[in-house]
Amino acid sequence: MTFEIKNQVPEPETYLQLRKDCGLGGYELKAAELGLKNSLHAVMVFDGDDPIGMGRLVGDGGLFVQVTDIAVLPAYQGKGLGQMIMESLMSWSEVELPRSAYMSLIADVPANKFYEKFGFHETAPRSVGMARRVGTYP
Repeated sequence: MTFEIKNQVPEPETYLQLRKDCGLGGYELKAAELGLKNSLHAVMVFDGDDPIGMGRLVGDGGLFVQVTDIAVLPAYQGKGLGQMIMESLMSWSEVELPRSAYMSLIADVPANKFYEKFGFHETAPRSVGMARRVGTYP
C-alpha cells in the first residue's frame, strides 16, 4: 500500500468523521468550522482519495503550540502512519517555529510512550494537565 501525506487542513465534515471513526470525542460542526481555519499547521494522510489520518498544530505560533488531533483510522493503524504524521508535524515545527516555543500535548495512555519518541516528556509532578469543556462552568 502506498499512502500520501499532504500539508492540508481537513474540511470540517471530514475532520469530524475522522475523529468519530477513530474513537475520539465529538464536536459541533460550528466549532470545527471556527477552529480548523485557525490551525498553525495540519497534515492529512490519504489512501488514494480517501482520508485515513490527520494531525494538527494549534497555538499562537510563537510562544505556545499544542499537538492535537493525531488520528489514524483503526483499519490502518500499525502501519507507521502515526509516525509519519508526527514526523511531518515535528519537521515543520523545527523550521517554522521559534526555538523557544513551548510545545505540549495531552496523551492518552499508552500513547504517551509513542510521543516520547519525538522528545515529549511527562511534566508531572512539576505540573499536570488540566482540561474542561466550555459550557460546564458552574
